[in-house]
Amino acid sequence: MLVLLPPSEGKAAPGEGAPLDPGALSLPGLAPARAAVLDELVELCAGDEGKAREVLGLSEGLRGEVAKNAALRSAGTRPAGEVYTGVLYDALGLGTLDPAAARLAASSLLVFSGLWGAVGVADLIPSYRCSMGVKLPGIGALGAYWRGPMAEVMPQAAGGGPVLDLRSSAYAAAWQPKGELAARTAAVRVLHARVDERTGEEKRSVVSHFNKATKGRLLRDLLTAGAAPGSPAELVGALRDLGYAVEAAEPARAGRPWRLDVVVTDVH
Repeated sequence: MLVLLPPSEGKAAPGEGAPLDPGALSLPGLAPARAAVLDELVELCAGDEGKAREVLGLSEGLRGEVAKNAALRSAGTRPAGEVYTGVLYDALGLGTLDPAAARLAASSLLVFSGLWGAVGVADLIPSYRCSMGVKLPGIGALGAYWRGPMAEVMPQAAGGGPVLDLRSSAYAAAWQPKGELAARTAAVRVLHARVDERTGEEKRSVVSHFNKATKGRLLRDLLTAGAAPGSPAELVGALRDLGYAVEAAEPARAGRPWRLDVVVTDVH
């Protein structure tokens, strides 16, 4: 099973590993597209700081991120799973997985990125700041830019098994599965269910923070259990066996993914 993750807006401090080796990253077919984005981002951030902050949507307080981007080629690296931080990654806890679960994570998790397209959690990358919503002056909107390159590499990366899509909408825009691959893809939404005290009716809503935390815990539980579902239907069964309340909707028409609603009543 291939798992698609969003990155985090914030990143860990620069690592102490060797500088970036682009040829060692997962999905080598993305190398030319990565080089183009990296070149333009470094050039932008090595020039006018004000313009760079405007393009990247950074406040005055985040001006240090511009200098960080300007030094990407020489900066120290660390595994992508350590670079990305935040609610989902805190709940996932890659660094505390047992050895078998950690190996499974390294072989099955891809993190989508405005700079890299997508990387594996074991790939060595520097800390950076460049969201999928950025519009670089030369390349344009990164969400649109990555669609072609990602369409070339993702079918092979997915193999013949199911795809668990935990991305946010901004990163899902960079690649959507087509045809037979879409039928093997399950997109997860987390819904908070609560009873309206006035009417006694159940109401459901999507709450961003708890959505991310639940996705992180859900993925950790799958990895720890060594789950290896062969289809979206088997993935639903695996999640229910782990105690999750899952409502599954098969594709309404060809070329569409499954929709899995994970319903929670306790948000934390």
